[in-house]
Amino acid sequence: MVQITIDPELKTICPQAVLGLLECDVRVGQADEEFLRLMDEKIAELAETELSQANKREQIQLTRKGYKALGKDPNRYRCSAEAMCRRIAKERGLYVINNVVDINNYLSIKSGYSMGSYDLSHTSGEIVWKRAPEGTAYQGIGKNVLNLSFLPVLFDAEGAFGNPTSDSTRAMVTDTTEHILLVFYCFDGGTAVREMLAEAEDLLRKYADGQYFEAAVLE
Repeated sequence: MVQITIDPELKTICPQAVLGLLECDVRVGQADEEFLRLMDEKIAELAETELSQANKREQIQLTRKGYKALGKDPNRYRCSAEAMCRRIAKERGLYVINNVVDINNYLSIKSGYSMGSYDLSHTSGEIVWKRAPEGTAYQGIGKNVLNLSFLPVLFDAEGAFGNPTSDSTRAMVTDTTEHILLVFYCFDGGTAVREMLAEAEDLLRKYADGQYFEAAVLE
């Protein structure tokens, strides 16, 4: 597996910060109709009870507390799990992107963990998850340049490329992606992440021709 560490400063501020990691080969394409039905069923299941109060879901609430501890306003910079749940609650649905990204988003709304999936051919060297220094920024996917100051961000040799709010265009999964790193961003000590990693492997194997899996929980 690619070399990844958690910066000591981030662990000092957020002792329960953990990464769930899954590295594998995939074949990217349109999402299977069977999978899209599965996602629609999960959205319907959650819609009435949990999505309208997204910020009170346990994992989202813990992520929000982590943001506050790091010095970031979680109301201005919502984590992706919360943002997707709020979008669904407003009956705006989820974007359908490709099989890998759609699996990522399904697992995120199901678990409440914010997640990212990254094309490892567009990262370089060792990766560290750390509190971004003031002034850090990158081009977010489908967004303007994102102010990353004090967010918990993944950095490689080329700089920042992912975080629980919005990922960079540099390492995003596209139709040409073949080798990915899927990340669960956890602020609960990873209580449910092993189960979610197993489900992620099953879904990627079934719906994205996933193979050569390596999983880890980084504490």
